[in-house]
Amino acid sequence: MSVEPGWYVDPAEPTTRRWWDGEGWVGAPVPVDVTPPEGPPPPEPPPAPEPPAPPAAPATGFPVPPGPGPGAVGAPHGQGVPPGVGLPPGPGVGHPQGPPPGWPYPTWPGRPPEPRPHGLPLAGYGSRLVARLIDLGLVFLLNVLVNGWFVYRYVRELSPALDEAWRRATTGDTTNAPLPAPGEQAAGLLIAILVIATALWFAYEVPAMAASGQTFGKRVMRIRAVPVEADQPLGFGRATRRWSTLGMPTLLWYCCGFGLLLQLVDAVSVLFDHPLRQALHDKRAQTVVVRLPQPGGPATPATPHDRADSPGDTP
Repeated sequence: MSVEPGWYVDPAEPTTRRWWDGEGWVGAPVPVDVTPPEGPPPPEPPPAPEPPAPPAAPATGFPVPPGPGPGAVGAPHGQGVPPGVGLPPGPGVGHPQGPPPGWPYPTWPGRPPEPRPHGLPLAGYGSRLVARLIDLGLVFLLNVLVNGWFVYRYVRELSPALDEAWRRATTGDTTNAPLPAPGEQAAGLLIAILVIATALWFAYEVPAMAASGQTFGKRVMRIRAVPVEADQPLGFGRATRRWSTLGMPTLLWYCCGFGLLLQLVDAVSVLFDHPLRQALHDKRAQTVVVRLPQPGGPATPATPHDRADSPGDTP
């Protein structure tokens, strides 16, 4: 793209006009509300010669500041920064400020580098998914031990309806009669199961995250949750806020699985957050999940991008 020579509004100083000679800005600017002269501006006198080099530093050892060099502000047209590279406005003869008229300012070429909170790469999606599955498996085992009796009683309360539904499915019975109602204790047992499951999840995750930012699953996958502002322990309050966004909706499973829907939205939100890969519970607690270096390796991995894990997991 080439721009014909003429008077144009200076991109670096929109209140002035300057003459564009097809390669760069030349001549002195004029106010934008003043009619510019016909044709190019008159040639300016050549810049004053550079002053002689300063004397050598005295014996006291104080340094002498260097003088201007090639490409400094005030260099004649054709020297210094080439046209199309924006610089802050400043004095100079023929100094090209900003891109030609109508051209966009340059942006970051290609994909910008991924952030490295506190010098550590972000944890990959795959490692976060595996860590979460390990933690959920351990919480499930705790529920089998503590909640097993309540689940057994709940199934017994539902057994008349379950047996009748199974009989209709196997015999091809198409009757429209309603299924037998659950037992009187079914609703109370379901609430007790959900409260116990939520409490077990809290007891498993919050103290460990408050102390070290790692559950057992995160230790296995060598990832850790840290505050955005500093590499330090989360503390009990921040760990509770982080867990409650994902864990408390367990109590709402009673409402036709609405709590499970909220948890799924939170889990997949990490896939759509850039550039810090924060799930909703990370955003509420202002945390990020980082990948720790391998034992015996460098403190900060040389590879800035976490390519070991491909997108497609939950936190």
